[in-house]
Amino acid sequence: MKIVVNGAAGRMGQTLCGIIENSEKHTVAAYCSLEYKGCEDDMHFSDIAAFDGEADCIIDFSSHLATKQITDYAIKRNLPLVIATTGQDEAEMSIIREASTKIPLFYSQNMSFGVALLNCLAKIAAKALPDADIEIIEKHHNRKLDVPSGTALLLANGIKSVKEEVEYNIGRHENGKRQKNEIGIHSIRMGNEVGTHEVIFAMDSQVITLTHEAENRGLFAEGSLTAASFLVGKDAGFYNMDDILE
Repeated sequence: MKIVVNGAAGRMGQTLCGIIENSEKHTVAAYCSLEYKGCEDDMHFSDIAAFDGEADCIIDFSSHLATKQITDYAIKRNLPLVIATTGQDEAEMSIIREASTKIPLFYSQNMSFGVALLNCLAKIAAKALPDADIEIIEKHHNRKLDVPSGTALLLANGIKSVKEEVEYNIGRHENGKRQKNEIGIHSIRMGNEVGTHEVIFAMDSQVITLTHEAENRGLFAEGSLTAASFLVGKDAGFYNMDDILE
């Protein structure tokens, strides 16, 4: 499978390209990144729109700011698209959903299958423990831009899907008693932390903690490749980790 990697010069892009280059099943069709400006060749492009060669899928590890550009390009080329960036606002999510009516599009706030499993377990626990206080703690490196992390919101939204009355309290910062139906979401930024997410269910007599720790960034790149393989040949639509797990 030939893959266009958008954001190839970034930390995740480099990790993904390294895995592809050592793979027997995948090849890089084009390396795309703004950082290649001035040193483009027939494989490296500062603007993805400049690549018109053969490809089977696009994986985007650039930035949510490129949402319109990358979806427009994928639609024009009629290529499946894996969006592996986070931090999209409502307008950008609308662009993504509109694009999914024209091409197969995979979007997940976390490309780890372990996190997908954590999300399933958190929903089961939320349903089974209706009176528990729920807190989410996420830890990432000191260069991460979005707060809270997309994964923390993924987990919170998963819980809300089975417990509609909950409300989010992001970065609790004021005096006052904890509200019964709130989910506290807390962000820690430090060092070179890859990513740790904890979902805590606390009751008067016991506490259950579900934790996922990412050991290195390779798991996100591997997940994006699995998503790309899943997308190829699919009809236009909006796909995520739940579709693969099924």
